[in-house]
Amino acid sequence: MVDFSQFAISVYPFLELENFHKVYYRVLEAFADGRIRRLIVTMPPQHGKSVGATTLLPAYMLGLNPDLRLAIASYSGSLASKFNRRVQRILESGEYAALFPQTTIKRGAKPANYIRTADEVEIVGRDGVLLSVGREGSLTGNRVDCFILDDLYKDAMEAGSPIVRENCWEWYISVVRTRMHNASRELIVFTRWHDEDLIGSILAKEPWRHFRSMSDIDNLGETEWLYLNFEALKCGPPTEVDPRSEGEALWEERHSAKLLAAKRALDPQRFECMYQGHPSSRDGLLYGDSFAEYDALPRDVVRKANYTDTADTGDDYLCSVCYEVDTDGAIYIVDVVYSREPMEVTERLVSDMLARNNTRQALIESNNGGRGFARAVQRLAPRTRIEWFYQSENKEARILSNSSSVLHALRFPRGWQRRWPELYAHLTTYRRHFRTNRWHDAPDVFTGIVERELYGSRSFDSVISFKK
Repeated sequence: MVDFSQFAISVYPFLELENFHKVYYRVLEAFADGRIRRLIVTMPPQHGKSVGATTLLPAYMLGLNPDLRLAIASYSGSLASKFNRRVQRILESGEYAALFPQTTIKRGAKPANYIRTADEVEIVGRDGVLLSVGREGSLTGNRVDCFILDDLYKDAMEAGSPIVRENCWEWYISVVRTRMHNASRELIVFTRWHDEDLIGSILAKEPWRHFRSMSDIDNLGETEWLYLNFEALKCGPPTEVDPRSEGEALWEERHSAKLLAAKRALDPQRFECMYQGHPSSRDGLLYGDSFAEYDALPRDVVRKANYTDTADTGDDYLCSVCYEVDTDGAIYIVDVVYSREPMEVTERLVSDMLARNNTRQALIESNNGGRGFARAVQRLAPRTRIEWFYQSENKEARILSNSSSVLHALRFPRGWQRRWPELYAHLTTYRRHFRTNRWHDAPDVFTGIVERELYGSRSFDSVISFKK
């Protein structure tokens, strides 16, 4: 049997398959073989998701099984029909006939008793059919062996509408699910727009597994979804499925890391949703983009300091912030190190920042390995008084209860979203529902700064200094 990647190159010889495409096509092949019954794939725009899932895959599956009854759905009937016509062009090509001669469709008026329209095409001599339908369209009376749902929301405006989302969910339950049987398969392939879109609703209600290893395919439960998310810019350590290094672009030749960073700076929340697959609702944000900005530092400064939180785990960020406090108690953020580099790198980054800003006092929260980090920074920045302490108070309670004070007291330099794009993204998309957030490092540090500067040393009873 020809594998899916070979099939794709045979019928689309112009196709460019990057490493992530090869992983994507291996997963689609497992879906076509029936080893995956319920699959969700999220991918940034213009990365080839529809070519693989909604154009090539239906043709491949009908070649493997000409009796398959397959349906494509999208946000509009015209788009679903466009996918259908693309599949039909593959089915009648000579390249396809050489691979799957038993799967043929009507040509012109012959055979006369078979259907071929933009929305429905039947396999000649077999029971197979390819249907297409727009969101909220009907499939009355049609049994469906496999559903492919591609972008059920046209844009952010649609996905942001509670009415549209509710109608989409109702259509999915009353049309898609009612046309399926015990052996039916579902593939949902989206660019994410909202945390409560169809994917978000499904993941909140049904069992699912985050796809990190090919072995996950063999360990899926009978009703479990396999969820594959391709981030435009890699976050976290390499995995078998996504071996990229931190910050590496998914498709550098088409969408470079530099281009993606510029897009993230324009709208971090939208970028996290569309390009990273990590949606959040503006209604549930703790801070949003409401931080005050400044054009120049105040003349009268009563204190210049630094607050640093070392990374607790390999997935955490080290967050180190230099700031100045004016006579009115306003806190001006001056410089930041926000990094997941190893400590031997961040020790130098932080010490250089302290020297560059002439910071004479630094407080390092050292719950996990921070004591050694503090000693190293003290050695590298001898003119700064380094203190470290253990934070024992509940992180969630601290961050949530101090959120209004953080917004009121902090001032960021104008254009800070371009200067520190990851910090900006993580702060402005941080959610009130604490456990839905992946990273707490930045809110934790800015909460600590506010606690120290506005409330004195109440939260810092166990401060230990390296300089007496």
